[in-house]
Amino acid sequence: MNYSGPAIILGYFSGQKMRTVFLFVLPFLFIMQLQAQTHPQLDLMPLPAQVEMGNGELQINPAFSVAITAHDDALLRRAVERFLSHLRGKTGMTALDMSVAKLPPATLVVEVEQPSESVQGAEEDESYSLTVTSAEAHLHSRTALGAMHGLQTFLQLIEATPSGFAVPVVSIEDAPRFPWRGLMIDASRHFMPVDVIERNLDGMEAVKLNVLHWHLSDDQGFRVESKKFPKLQELGSDGLYYTQKQIREVIAFAHDRGIRVVPEFDIPGHTTALLTAYPEFASAPGPFKIERNWGVFNPTLDPTRDATYKFLDALIGEMAGLFPDHYFHIGGDEVNGKEWNGNANIREFKRVHHLATNDDLQAYFNERVERIVTKYGKTMIGWDEILRPNLPKSAVIQSWRGAQSLAEAAKQGHRGILSAGFYLDLVLPASQHYAVDVMPPPAVGLTDEEQKRILGAEACMWAEYVTAENVDSRIWPRMAAIAERFWSPQSVQDIPSMYRRLEVVSRQLDGLGLTHNTSYPIMLRRIAGEDDISNLRTLADVVEPTKGYTRMKTAAVKPTALVPLNRLVDAARPESVTARHFAEMTDAFLANPADANIKSNIEAMLKQWHAAALALSPLEEKSFLMKELAPLSQSLGAVSDAGLQALQHFGEASASAQEWKTQQLSVLDAASQTQAQVTLAIVPAIRKLVEASGGAATASPSK
Repeated sequence: MNYSGPAIILGYFSGQKMRTVFLFVLPFLFIMQLQAQTHPQLDLMPLPAQVEMGNGELQINPAFSVAITAHDDALLRRAVERFLSHLRGKTGMTALDMSVAKLPPATLVVEVEQPSESVQGAEEDESYSLTVTSAEAHLHSRTALGAMHGLQTFLQLIEATPSGFAVPVVSIEDAPRFPWRGLMIDASRHFMPVDVIERNLDGMEAVKLNVLHWHLSDDQGFRVESKKFPKLQELGSDGLYYTQKQIREVIAFAHDRGIRVVPEFDIPGHTTALLTAYPEFASAPGPFKIERNWGVFNPTLDPTRDATYKFLDALIGEMAGLFPDHYFHIGGDEVNGKEWNGNANIREFKRVHHLATNDDLQAYFNERVERIVTKYGKTMIGWDEILRPNLPKSAVIQSWRGAQSLAEAAKQGHRGILSAGFYLDLVLPASQHYAVDVMPPPAVGLTDEEQKRILGAEACMWAEYVTAENVDSRIWPRMAAIAERFWSPQSVQDIPSMYRRLEVVSRQLDGLGLTHNTSYPIMLRRIAGEDDISNLRTLADVVEPTKGYTRMKTAAVKPTALVPLNRLVDAARPESVTARHFAEMTDAFLANPADANIKSNIEAMLKQWHAAALALSPLEEKSFLMKELAPLSQSLGAVSDAGLQALQHFGEASASAQEWKTQQLSVLDAASQTQAQVTLAIVPAIRKLVEASGGAATASPSK
């Protein structure tokens, strides 16, 4: 779930249940009030480089107007028109004038100094300044990119006030920390239709990301129409691919939002789908078929044959003409070398060319491919594995291995992009991603010049466990927090502030059509087999999918591309907002046990969870998707009961209380284990209550 505290509760119930629910609202309001006392209330994400608050506000009413001065081109005009459309949606002012004036007076004056580039560059000036007074607002930038970012900041500043919609009086000077701020979406393992890509581009624009890294080929599918090699889509895609017309439309859609599209075609490994279509370029005899499993597979291009490079020259030439960006990603990762080792001709080639290892052979391959990529006016990007001493310095290294690998690339003269620490598919909490800094730590010893080679970072959404239905929930809203690490100053590290703003931004993303929240009840209704999902949602709100790569290892049925993603583990949010708020409330209670209101509200939540657990039994008999949740709902009942008893025992000091505590901690240990590939996220907070009861010392609130 990604709603704010009150919305979490009020969105669930109506009628007779509202009286009980109101008790739930109070603790969340209490915590929000505590946060408000210590953090600025500007709900901006990413936070700007410099903000100076003033007094008063600028009213947003139907008379609102926009004028463009200095340079005015089609890209900027479309951005302003899109801004006005979003403004309509955010305020409900459907009568808002959508026309754009060329001269003031206007409520918002947009001043851009220079024309837009037909092909966006990797290091264009994206800075802007925004000044808002009670009478007008002025947005200034050198480029349309900067203006686009400023318009998004203005939209985030709009809030409902007692006198109407308004923007606070403020002065902002802003620029990104890194020029490369990306999101990688894997469309090969599970195909992502155009509407999925485009709505995520809208989300990217909102949080000032500027690179869509589009992973378009892998063992499970080659996803782009090739007119020169049509068997790629005919035999290598299951019929799920983008036409060249669709590719151009997405690129234009992204360009309008200040986002570059960098394609990735993985070679020489991860090529099962490609070799299904053209087995003559393989290192081992075919036939091949599209891979349905997940992992690293043997099929690999033969790097010793000139025919392979002629094929790649033609394919890369075609794709380079389709994608206008200056960068072209060749993958290059996870080549296991088994087919190379098993091929006598390849072994002889290595001997003749003094290539001692398969890494040396791949380096030879990369050097030849780099010349092809350069021939078509592109700069080659590859994952860590392509980094070798003879690799041309122009090649960019994308690091999935970590800061040390990124630093090594910089020391060897390569520009680099960090992805380690930003793997969204691992379903880690936003705070864990937020703690990762893009710049390698001082311990790695980069010089100032080497630090300049760190272009930025990309978050990665690998698609083994996502489809078009739930992919948004795996990207958003956590991607917004990661985007702040890419954009905002290094000093911006306040996690409570981040979470407060993240919940606001999540609702704003709803307004752009992202489905990270709206897909949730749809998936739960399918699991429940009925429309009343109140009890199932109560359970779903307090669980999280198992983290990291454990899902693949613990699956009862071998995970493949053919296994439906329709279980609770697929619907559950990566991070339980309900559990996090409950933990905050528990910490507040343990810091002040005399506060009867907090205690009462904790008790109300525990009772609600206990009641929901009991009510889930009939659903478990009705829907086959509910059957695996029976032990989980029992655990929910057990831990909520432990929490209720902890409140009753709180402050007692006796042998029986100590014995009770030992028993309950055993219950919590059992409930903390993964069940149905999810975990109960409320267990740690309830454990604190149990440990603090029975006369023991009060647990220390978490930071």
